[in-house]
Amino acid sequence: MLRTVTSHLSIDVRQPLEMLLSVAVADASFDRTEQLSVRHEEGPLDVVEIKGPHGGRVHRVLVPAGRVVVDYSAAVTGQADPPPVEDVDLVEYRRPSRYAESDRLLAFARDQFRGLEGSELLDAVVAWVAGHVTYLSGSSLPTDGATDTLLKRRGVCRDFAHLVVALLRAKDVPARLASVYAPGLKPMDFHAVAEAYVEGAWRVVDATHLAPRDSFVRIATGRDATDTAFLSYYGGSLTLRALTVTAAVHEVLPPDDGTGLVTLR
Repeated sequence: MLRTVTSHLSIDVRQPLEMLLSVAVADASFDRTEQLSVRHEEGPLDVVEIKGPHGGRVHRVLVPAGRVVVDYSAAVTGQADPPPVEDVDLVEYRRPSRYAESDRLLAFARDQFRGLEGSELLDAVVAWVAGHVTYLSGSSLPTDGATDTLLKRRGVCRDFAHLVVALLRAKDVPARLASVYAPGLKPMDFHAVAEAYVEGAWRVVDATHLAPRDSFVRIATGRDATDTAFLSYYGGSLTLRALTVTAAVHEVLPPDDGTGLVTLR
């Protein structure tokens, strides 16, 4: 399988700042070629790579005021080994977090999904979120968490993923958020999905049903969007002027109805 991805960011920096980018494909056992450039209007900027958990890589750039353009491209051949299972992750990813407030959803989850476990629980949570939350661009705030999404019943991919993660954690299932490139996604953008520890492995689920899970390419993984944001900055101010993402798979993938156990590879 050959998957190709790109991202392009055009940014106006009003005051000098430290910028953190999470746009690169995560380290894994597949073959990967890639290129990352960060250019200021006065020339290229130095980029420092910082290794993160689960193969994720953050790129740190000190940026002066002015126009900055980020371009990333990668070609991934083959699929990665299944994500490793670490005891510390099974502890960490059962705890409530900033945007996946599972402690506030305990009663709801236990009543709604009473008696379910394993893959049956996983499918039921995904089906409930898909059936009760409407995907609507611009309908949520950056500060919205899972409880906000449950009440509003609308959101974008990160809101769907946060709600799935929180409901699973409320049922004592380790769950986490992954940012991915998603061939087949419409509208194309960075995508957020959930991973759950079910039947001895990490399984990827996507309640938006907007792209086939077998096509996903991992970028970053963490407790929630706090750990996976594609752009963060400190010490100044900026405006994101333009964002373009592409992702393609160079073969025909079978349709994905969102059920069944799939691994993010």
